[in-house]
Amino acid sequence: MTASTHSITIRGKVQDIGFRNTIEHIGRAFGLPGMVFNAKDGSVKILCSGEDTVINNFTREIKVRGMESGAEIAGIKEQTLSINIELPDNFTKVSSDDDIDIGRKLDVGVEVLKNIKGDTSALVIEMREHNKEQRGNNTRLEAILERLAAK
Repeated sequence: MTASTHSITIRGKVQDIGFRNTIEHIGRAFGLPGMVFNAKDGSVKILCSGEDTVINNFTREIKVRGMESGAEIAGIKEQTLSINIELPDNFTKVSSDDDIDIGRKLDVGVEVLKNIKGDTSALVIEMREHNKEQRGNNTRLEAILERLAAK
């Protein structure tokens, strides 16, 4: 058997619970090259390389450990890509989307503070602008995955 590149999308309540860290640990335990990141649509995306049986075991372990860590997985879609991509040898969480996660959480915090402290409109505007700038990072990663899947 030869390794192939796989694109995996996990939908459900899978963000803001440390799920990418769980996936990163599982990917490293399986010795898979790859990466995981949060998508702007609320899903978690994985790009990895491995034999089909290993990938099946990997996604099965994600389901089990995900539920244990509080994820509510509505579905996992796995697609084998027709091309191989050189991926990081050590499975890793892509940190370019951490700013988006932090921004989203800060938006919630700002709303809470607004109710407690009064007018925070300048801070709200500044944080929303920052979040818009950071969303470009994930958009580029998703566009790459879509182009690869179309080949």
